[in-house]
Amino acid sequence: MKPNGRSFGRPGGWQHSDIPNATDAEDWFGGRLPDSWFDGDASIEVDREEIVVVGTLPTEQDSSPAAVEGRIARFREATRGDRMQIAAEAEKRYGRKVAWGVRTESEVVLFTHLAVPVMTRLRQPERRVLDTLVDAGVARSRADALSWAVKLVGEHTQEWLDELRGAMETVDELRKKGPTV
Repeated sequence: MKPNGRSFGRPGGWQHSDIPNATDAEDWFGGRLPDSWFDGDASIEVDREEIVVVGTLPTEQDSSPAAVEGRIARFREATRGDRMQIAAEAEKRYGRKVAWGVRTESEVVLFTHLAVPVMTRLRQPERRVLDTLVDAGVARSRADALSWAVKLVGEHTQEWLDELRGAMETVDELRKKGPTV
């Protein structure tokens, strides 16, 4: 334990030790969200900075792209005040920003959400990969290229990442049971 009372190690090291626990966020949002907003329960994703709430809009007869876009815009505008109130309550409870989105038959649309800067140090070979993606028009910037690469890795390794997260949860539980140093 450091002299200031903070310890190192997951999750997030000492920089994130003051963030409130959000393990019950899915239950809290499940009880707080109006039943009429979504078909079924909304999915809740939590990380150190943000909680993302995505619900499935009820299916309607007309599913043309323009109709879907209109349904999304109608939902976003009609629920804005309530979403802001719920977000304020959740931000106070969990110490994280709340972002919203909807799922339709054909797409997922996120409303305002965080783009968190992440400091990284890359050597020239890694920078060249990013620059190639930018030069080829695949990405607008190195940051976009890095985001694209991270998404691609996440899509192709999801099962492994889920297994790794489960293992980290087990390690966290064991740490809690261990001695205090």
